[in-house]
Amino acid sequence: MIFGFSLLGLVTAKTYSGAPPIPTQVVDGSGKVLFTENDVNRGQEVFLKYGLMEHGTLWGHGAYLGPDYTAEYLHRMAEIGRDAVALSRFGKPFAQLEQGQSLEVGETVKKLLKQNRYDPATRILTYTAVESAALQIQTQEWKTYFSGDIPAPGLPKHFIESDQDLKALATYFSWATWATVAPRPGVDYSYTNNWPYEPLVGNLPSSSAYLWSAMSLITLMGGLGLILFIFGKFNYLGWGAAGANHPHEGRLRNWVLTPSQKVLGLYFAVVALLFLAQAAMGGVIAHYRVEPGAFYGFDLARILPYNLARTWHLQLAVFWIATAWVAGGLFLAPLVGGGEPKGQKVGVLILLGALAIVVFGSLFGEYLGINGKLGSLWFWLGHQGSEYLDLGRFWQILLAAGLIFWLFLMFRGLRPAMKSNDQGELPSLFLYAAVAIPLFYLPAMFYGPHTNFAIIDNWRFWIIHLWVEGFFELFATVLVAVIFYQMGLVTAKSATRLVYLDAILYLGAGIVGTGHHWYFTGQGTLNMGLASCFSAMEVVPLTLLTLDAWDFIRLKDQQCVECGESLGVKQKWVIYFLIAVGVWNFVGAGVFGFLINLPIVSYFEMGTTLTPNHGHAAMFGVFGMLALGVMVFCLQAINSDAAWKRVEKYIRFGFWGLNIGLGLMMLLDLFPAGVLQLWDAITHGYWHARRLSYLMGGTYHTLEWIRIIADMVFLLAGAVPLVFAALRLSFTREVQAN
Repeated sequence: MIFGFSLLGLVTAKTYSGAPPIPTQVVDGSGKVLFTENDVNRGQEVFLKYGLMEHGTLWGHGAYLGPDYTAEYLHRMAEIGRDAVALSRFGKPFAQLEQGQSLEVGETVKKLLKQNRYDPATRILTYTAVESAALQIQTQEWKTYFSGDIPAPGLPKHFIESDQDLKALATYFSWATWATVAPRPGVDYSYTNNWPYEPLVGNLPSSSAYLWSAMSLITLMGGLGLILFIFGKFNYLGWGAAGANHPHEGRLRNWVLTPSQKVLGLYFAVVALLFLAQAAMGGVIAHYRVEPGAFYGFDLARILPYNLARTWHLQLAVFWIATAWVAGGLFLAPLVGGGEPKGQKVGVLILLGALAIVVFGSLFGEYLGINGKLGSLWFWLGHQGSEYLDLGRFWQILLAAGLIFWLFLMFRGLRPAMKSNDQGELPSLFLYAAVAIPLFYLPAMFYGPHTNFAIIDNWRFWIIHLWVEGFFELFATVLVAVIFYQMGLVTAKSATRLVYLDAILYLGAGIVGTGHHWYFTGQGTLNMGLASCFSAMEVVPLTLLTLDAWDFIRLKDQQCVECGESLGVKQKWVIYFLIAVGVWNFVGAGVFGFLINLPIVSYFEMGTTLTPNHGHAAMFGVFGMLALGVMVFCLQAINSDAAWKRVEKYIRFGFWGLNIGLGLMMLLDLFPAGVLQLWDAITHGYWHARRLSYLMGGTYHTLEWIRIIADMVFLLAGAVPLVFAALRLSFTREVQAN
């Protein structure tokens, strides 16, 4: 970890020094000031405040209904430049030129744009005539896009009304686009490593993208061979070889519920309702991709625009998954500790109230912020504007405080076990993994609304990748280990060994692998080299998860040699959810993740449907399924056998409905549509694959319509019955006697 964080820290430090500079002034050839640093900062404020990253993308990151603002601006600048040069030289538009003339004009435009006229001594950037003309024309075009009578897809009419805001937004897009084409000093590629792909301006993949793609494949094969050798040599690794107690020796069997455990049903009721709301928001934004102007004829954008619906879809996912894990930790802490500290129930209820304030306060604040109701407080109380970190800074601080309070409650519950050492290091590892949750959320607060976007995106992925995919994954592993130990399925020694093994495998590559999100967002080639190789090695532990899935199957069916009782019969559906976690982790994070992590693939793919294809399988398939498994485990433990049997059929129906529905999303739409969009980006340019005209036409659009089958299965056959069962179990009075 020290080595990994040293490299990641180096990359982050170089982001500060190597981010695309924001000039104090941008002038034309005559010295006339076109815009200033303050205009760029105000434009970024507009971009963030109105949640435009949840509508389109900037440098490839964001949402997928709107265009990539930089790719669209760059393409239009090339078109405007070709017409301007053609009229100047030949007296007619580019489309009317002969072949030789058009080639000459095209090369002239490339040479004009592939120059860096930024003076670091004066911090003044001089625009060419082409760039100046593009700014003037596109300022009006972006005004029409966001404030015209014909609304932008998924947004209401006149979404941004202030002319000053719209002008500042256009200057922000202009600066961000300049960074994609102007070469870094001393090298032959731009600040974004020549992203996006735009042949008209000479933006082609850099040699580094090809080189490090090849090197990452070599790293993958070497790492995979080494790990398989180790697993073959030491056959005691893995859950299946972990050894087990007699099932009657598990503490869960004879445990008497504590007061705090009895009220945790309220947490899972919140989890179930938030999950249902999140799934419904997913259906809304999926429909926007087939009818961006209406919802079956109703103008939904006036009430629930696409950017707000997508914000809530992502935020609700984080909230319900995190709440399930928080509740799971609170349930297991007294079980591991052997008793409950005085006042723990009160603390648990206070934490639930605090979480409710953060959840509903931030969601309402995002609604007010996007609609311009918060004035200068938008960043603190409204929509902060960074995908996945949309909640305002005030709500972030409250969330961090709530997580610290949760950590305090966990410590109180685990302290007796940590002192006694009867369970080895497992209780301490449980606490250490919990400490990482609030600790590594802090980078979410390391930037402000005027921070360079390259730096914002750096810290953003410290959360999305390192916090969620790294330390959440570690906490999940410890959580599963503790659950299995309490069920009597593994020994404390074996569970501890597996936690250490997974920590080495996941964090060893995952910390530096965070940088695969930064290939084209203002970092240099050092990050590309390190991140591509380490990110490739992340596939190695994900491949081993197929062994985990098989181990879980064997644990479910294995019988005790002493009494013949099935080891996993009491928690069969928990194990089923863990099997699903293993499968989806391999498919979503392993196969689909590796597909888009190669630099040369990511160069063309970033921001296409292959990204949510990976995201849905990895986020819900892994973290969502695990959260639901934790919920099922706790609710079954809290309730009587009779209460459980009344709803078990809904759990079974919901489990298969969710997995089949998620699989159909990949099979019917996200994967084939993503491949089609990737091919279009390679064939016609990235801008073309992201335009609404492509999304609303041909086979791609047909696949988006077909997805409704998968969504209905997921929602009606999966989410609804599972939520129904969870709510019944959450509010039943038939708790376990022991």
